[in-house]
Amino acid sequence: MSSQFAASPFDAWLVDDPEVSRLLGREAERQSTTLQLIASENFTSPAVLAASGSILTNKYAEGYPGRRYYGGNQVVDEVENLARDRLTALFGAEHANVQPHAGANANLAVYQALLDPGDTILAMRLDHGGHLTHGSPASITSKVWRFVSYGVSPASGDPDKPGEIIDFDQVADVARRERPKLIVAGSTAYSRIIDPLPFREIADSVGALFMFDAAHPAGLIAGGAHPSPVGVADVVTLTTHKTLRGPRGGAILSTAELAKAVDSAVFPGLQGGPLEHVIAAKAVAFAEASRSEFRTYAAQVVANAGALGAALAEAGFRLVSGGTENHQVLLDLRTFDAELTGKVAQEVLDRAGITCNRNTIPDDQRSPFITSGLRLGSAALTTTGMGRPEMEVIGALIGRTLQHRDDEAELGRVRAEVRELCLGFPPYPTLAGA
Repeated sequence: MSSQFAASPFDAWLVDDPEVSRLLGREAERQSTTLQLIASENFTSPAVLAASGSILTNKYAEGYPGRRYYGGNQVVDEVENLARDRLTALFGAEHANVQPHAGANANLAVYQALLDPGDTILAMRLDHGGHLTHGSPASITSKVWRFVSYGVSPASGDPDKPGEIIDFDQVADVARRERPKLIVAGSTAYSRIIDPLPFREIADSVGALFMFDAAHPAGLIAGGAHPSPVGVADVVTLTTHKTLRGPRGGAILSTAELAKAVDSAVFPGLQGGPLEHVIAAKAVAFAEASRSEFRTYAAQVVANAGALGAALAEAGFRLVSGGTENHQVLLDLRTFDAELTGKVAQEVLDRAGITCNRNTIPDDQRSPFITSGLRLGSAALTTTGMGRPEMEVIGALIGRTLQHRDDEAELGRVRAEVRELCLGFPPYPTLAGA
């Protein structure tokens, strides 16, 4: 390491560029000394990191293995085939496309592959947990296709039947009325298992295709902690980060019958040259997710989310839908403090070293920029080795932070406790200084 860089506990992340090195070191420290509770994030393995930064970034490989538009692709063809083979084996799918740069790209490609402009898509309401690509006016998807929506049942006030779960009677009613060409299952903020079978039955009843957006539960599906939509849905999209613990990116699983349409929609339909260094990292992650220890990990992710949710309920927060069955915990802040918004809670928790994101709750009266809720995820902290005892501590720390949000001295004490907790569970213990 160049002597121009001062020694620090995070020197393992430095590169030969003073300004970038300073920023990498700061981010390494942030990730290692604060609690990562954003449900869309995780810590990849060192092997995934290495592949992501590999020499494959130098190669332009427009097209698909055996059908490239440039020379010199003998090796990257093998890399991409390896990733495709590992992904189809992991999920038991007939075909895989590993080129999408993100989950949004994957969803857009499926719409392009299966639909004509103006066709109707039935997907989850955004304010009930759906994703931007499920019909947000801000997304290009809503400018090309017509979206109609389903949502969750009302909150009941009964702790034994709390409501706020997908209302399949509503899904069926809207499908019969609107006759969509495609029905989409999946969410970005929903803490319950999404059963693909009722969606398949409803899609068949109206002659619709069925897509399952598995961006969030992909790792839980691979690890046996969530029912698999593969073989039930016509197409499954996913992200390779989040619970799958790979590099940032997307992928598509489909039947063999739809393979050509899907591949053509990704390239040349939407993207140019694929990121082969990221595809290599995806291949590494798919192999990791096929191991028995990953099944243990997936089960622990769900258990940790449950423990965190119970601790937060004990601290006075209401859990949307009454609990969790996956990696997410959705909090309604109003029972804790009617004046507390998600925006304020997120900012205060950030100052205390607890990283999460504000989120709307079903039928939220506040805007998506303010919100009445928070979304928390257990996947990243589970990767570091944290378990139930740590989740209970974290739940109490969140309650304490928000209870004393105007007390800077107390926030400082929480930040010190958070740092001490995190240093006992480093995300990269095998990397010197990390």
